Amino acid sequence: MITKLAEATDAEVYGGKAAQLGAAIRAGLPVPGGYALSSDAVEAVVSEDAAALAEIAAAAAEVGRSAVRSSALDEDSADASFAGAHLSVLGVQGPEAIVAAICAVRRSGQNAGAVSYRAQMGLDLTARMAVVLQSLIDADAAGVLFTRNPVTGADERVIEATWGLGEAVVSGLVTPDSYRVARGGQELERTLGDKDIAVRPTRTGPEPTEEVPVRADLVDVFCLDEARLAALDALATTCDEVFGSTDHDIEFAFRGDDLYLLQRRPITRA
Repeated sequence: MITKLAEATDAEVYGGKAAQLGAAIRAGLPVPGGYALSSDAVEAVVSEDAAALAEIAAAAAEVGRSAVRSSALDEDSADASFAGAHLSVLGVQGPEAIVAAICAVRRSGQNAGAVSYRAQMGLDLTARMAVVLQSLIDADAAGVLFTRNPVTGADERVIEATWGLGEAVVSGLVTPDSYRVARGGQELERTLGDKDIAVRPTRTGPEPTEEVPVRADLVDVFCLDEARLAALDALATTCDEVFGSTDHDIEFAFRGDDLYLLQRRPITRA
């Protein structure tokens, strides 16, 4: 089953990531549009089912340059996040590339790290992989936001960000700028990172993204200013209301003055 992301309501069908993004869209949060593929739909795509491939072709035409993200049925819960264990493929265009990305995401459910994490958490060792297909935001700056300090447990926003796509932070390609912000928006601390490389969508060439040098005048400049930090604090507060919790692990992107919520999961307990 392939459905509009806003209509993905059942985590047992579309996975936690898709269901939480669907809830965010329905609440009016700034989530890039796209589609959710159930685990059955992913299997149909992998099996080259004609009807499923036709649906992917139609979705590809609508979504354009895309982010293809894992949404396994036991992923992004309060007990098991699988952060970094499953694959996301960014910057893909066209039905053939999207199908290849879906297949790659499905395979990542059985990579050694994911299987080891499943064993550690006492979960079924075979992943039931659903997928999120979203329009890619060609970000000026992006990163991650925790609404509780992951080291001290303090009730504050801890933010890491860099120039370009957030993949540079998630993959450890750069040392990001880091910020501590009190609930309500008061900045507590900031530390400049080492951000000489950015991940950007490829304009030409075989790969969907590429690593490019950051402009010399931006390398030693914080990528989030006061206005952007205030926008992130406001987004976190809105997530409190939407999800009935104050614990959020958020991936975000800025394009100009516009802030986008790319992923939201509970802060994992284990």
